[in-house]
Amino acid sequence: MTVEPLSTVDADTLLSSPLPQTVFLVEELLPQGVHILCGASKIGKSWLVLWLALQVAQGLPVWGLKTLPCKVLYLGLEDTLSRIQDRLFRLTDQAPPTLRIGTLCHQLDHGLQNQIEQYLCSFSHTKLIIIDTFQKIRDNTISRGSLYAADYKDMSLLKQLADRYNLCILLVHHLRKLTDTADPFNEVSGSTGLQGAADSTFILKRNNRASDEAILLATGRDIEYQQLTLRFSQFRWHLVSRKDATTLAKEEIPSFLFRLADFVRQQKHWEGSATALLAAMGETEVTANNVVKLIARYWERALDPMGITYTSHRTAAERRISLTVTHDGNDSNDGKYPI
Repeated sequence: MTVEPLSTVDADTLLSSPLPQTVFLVEELLPQGVHILCGASKIGKSWLVLWLALQVAQGLPVWGLKTLPCKVLYLGLEDTLSRIQDRLFRLTDQAPPTLRIGTLCHQLDHGLQNQIEQYLCSFSHTKLIIIDTFQKIRDNTISRGSLYAADYKDMSLLKQLADRYNLCILLVHHLRKLTDTADPFNEVSGSTGLQGAADSTFILKRNNRASDEAILLATGRDIEYQQLTLRFSQFRWHLVSRKDATTLAKEEIPSFLFRLADFVRQQKHWEGSATALLAAMGETEVTANNVVKLIARYWERALDPMGITYTSHRTAAERRISLTVTHDGNDSNDGKYPI
């Protein structure tokens, strides 16, 4: 059996070679590649992606973010044309011809790739394809081995298609019924093979069904982790707030640490017990038992960037804390945790 040799490039050539940069259909949010948008049933995913299709097809901003105007294909596989038409009536007065809509297609491994390739021959400037929902293009009638292998294979087929034609393929998918408060991305229906092969994953979650607000969590290879608060009004999702990874990381730090940093920078040096520290600060929101734990846990993110060193040692009577300002913090702050 003849085996093709590995195709490689040396690191020096790679370092010095100009390569195409990642193209974003929605800046900072939706690049070329394969992406999954997950949410509970009837949460409003279809409203969101149809509005997104309209915005990109017209080159209009998405939540204040620039879009790359292009032709868009929206496959609403759980809807009828009349239902999609009704949504269009509510979303816009004039829909662009650059947005094309379908409700039927083949499944993966049964001709979908060929259908898309043929479609691109007729509509060559199509850059965004939305498939609503992902489950409708999967073959669930036969055993295909492990769930992980099946998930990864399906995603890889779409990934190859996206990379070959520089497409952005957005798949609408479902969440599990069981919630995971520690990591919402664990709620994606299916195995980890889906997220492993996807370039980005988006989670749309409401706190409860009666609420008109939801959180859109986004993470991916070419985007930083971010959290968007959205409000559903007049049949579309409006942006309430958007937080990037730096802001979210800072919000995780207890406010006590920022007050402590201000105190130490005024004192230049402080040493004593946790109880004495709280008394000197006039602090009432934190107990002495938690002071050392909070400093140890968040020192690298809250105190070190401010040029504050920390040590502690136990004497026969108590544990003593030593906090010293060694510099103004500007040189050590690499941008990860700006304060």
